[in-house]
Amino acid sequence: MISEYQKMVAGEVYRPSDPELRALAQASRQKQSAFNKEEDPLKGAEIIKDWFGSTGQNLYINPRLVVNYGVNIHLGENFYSNWNLTMLDVCPIRIGDNAMIGPNCQFLTPLHPLDPQERNSASLLLSEIISGLEEVSLSFLE
Repeated sequence: MISEYQKMVAGEVYRPSDPELRALAQASRQKQSAFNKEEDPLKGAEIIKDWFGSTGQNLYINPRLVVNYGVNIHLGENFYSNWNLTMLDVCPIRIGDNAMIGPNCQFLTPLHPLDPQERNSASLLLSEIISGLEEVSLSFLE
């Protein structure tokens, strides 16, 4: 049987209240809190490397960082982010090498329908985000 996590990352309808997803989100909130309180950038990078799905060796992220799960985020080499990065990783977020992210950027994989009837049906659109060196690809999953 397919888990709620597997449904979620595949872009299928899932139950966010699932115990496995709640535990994953709680663990992520603890790491998020530790990262945002950490004053040493090298220790902050180690928290990220332990938390995210994968990272390159060289990364620098300024606080404040907001993340859903962390395990669905994959960063390439030489990643830099300015202040206030938000990455809602319900679906995977993949960012290639040498990325420089400006302040107050958001990578949001959950998409709420704009049409009121669709929105009231409790359906949720999900989108994987893939960003390379010279392109950004948003692959919408239905």
